[in-house]
Amino acid sequence: MNLANKITLARIFLVPVVMIFLLVRFDIGHIQIGSVNLTVSELIATLFFILAAVTDGLDGYIARKNKMVTNLGKFLDPLADKLLITAALISLVEMQRLEAWVAIVIISREFAVTGLRLIAAAEGYVIAASALGKLKTIVQIVAIVALMLKNAPFSTFAFPFSYIVTWLAVLITIISGLDYFYKNRKIVMLTKP
Repeated sequence: MNLANKITLARIFLVPVVMIFLLVRFDIGHIQIGSVNLTVSELIATLFFILAAVTDGLDGYIARKNKMVTNLGKFLDPLADKLLITAALISLVEMQRLEAWVAIVIISREFAVTGLRLIAAAEGYVIAASALGKLKTIVQIVAIVALMLKNAPFSTFAFPFSYIVTWLAVLITIISGLDYFYKNRKIVMLTKP
């Protein structure tokens, strides 16, 4: 197993760590960020989430730079991304920081695009990640971090950053999903019965 795949696996193993610190109520203190009171465990969860998100770009960069792109990596990388984002969204719904319909829209898009990729693979095609898809991931990560931090430090200025970036994430998620299906509509039409 090469370095890039090990980094991807590390991202997968960080998912339960993020969830434990986010959902389990550890009594290890509080931190005040502006007008927001966060538990230390929430802050730790946020830092682990950011670390996991950073590894997403790192493993791909290392794989391409060192010509270590493997079939295992092509499978693990999108799986790790989906696990991280899905776990965070469901946790935020559980914590009542995110409405369930937002998580459903984002997770549904991921399932739909994954299904499209499976259909394409069965037909011998590979659907590469688009620039819009990469932008979608970045905006989703920013929205999740803002929600984990309860909009700190923006809440001090009564600026609804987490609200705005969450709506932007939903919008870009829908647009990028439609874009994948529109650009690859011929693959779907070519599918044999």
